[in-house]
Amino acid sequence: MCELLGMSANVPTDICFSFAGLSSRGGETGPHVDGWGIVFYEQSGVREFKDYMPSCRSALSKFLSEYPIKSHIVISHIRQANVGAVGLENTHPFQRELWGQAWVYAHNGQVPSATELESTRFLPIGSTDSERIFCWLMDSLAARFDAPPEPQVWAEYLSTLCESINTQGVFNLLISNGKALFCFCSTKLCWVTRRAPFGLAHLSDKDLSIDFAKVTTDHDVVTMIATQPLTDNETWNSLAPGECRLFVEGESVWGKCTKAVLHASTGSQYAEKS
Repeated sequence: MCELLGMSANVPTDICFSFAGLSSRGGETGPHVDGWGIVFYEQSGVREFKDYMPSCRSALSKFLSEYPIKSHIVISHIRQANVGAVGLENTHPFQRELWGQAWVYAHNGQVPSATELESTRFLPIGSTDSERIFCWLMDSLAARFDAPPEPQVWAEYLSTLCESINTQGVFNLLISNGKALFCFCSTKLCWVTRRAPFGLAHLSDKDLSIDFAKVTTDHDVVTMIATQPLTDNETWNSLAPGECRLFVEGESVWGKCTKAVLHASTGSQYAEKS
């Protein structure tokens, strides 16, 4: 399956170090060779970069691993295609406008029943189950709220939608409107929050380290979310199957854990969490 990467920070922060680790999994240390993408929020706008080449061999990916674009929220994805051809139209993250906000979404997993979901305002461009679900989620939000609600309000509603999709397949996701970053764990997702006192971090997928104490202040708070831990010397928190969280400026401000389900595509049964 694909892998996800997200960042929420209270100060503009670059993601070069973590993105370098994720990119290695796109064909070098992992099988995710069918494209990659990354979106950086900058105030009310976004910078979006995508490539259908494996991230480990993409010149654009290498450039972004070294070019420090600073952002409060970042969403990235490396793809191992299972539904939809390899191409830019099927490369995550996907983006749509709602309430004058740029909503960005990336998904890991398979949901075969997504073909049955109908949308009217938001329509898919590509042929993935992921984008079809995104359009359905956006349609549902637009129908539920006339104006943009507070992050915890839309997160609560979004969590109920995620629960219903999660019963149909594997549905790990990241989604943001530029104000908050929401994640839902179906099978595998983890996070780590870095704050003072900062220390040394070393990537799991390549011999690269960084001393965050040299590039941060005592007031910085940065949370990374990933499918699998990107570093081998930090303690990452695993989300339980059925758990969702909302991050604002690097802090976890809201969370919820629902009953887990049997995922037919993995054959895994997870215990009920409360």
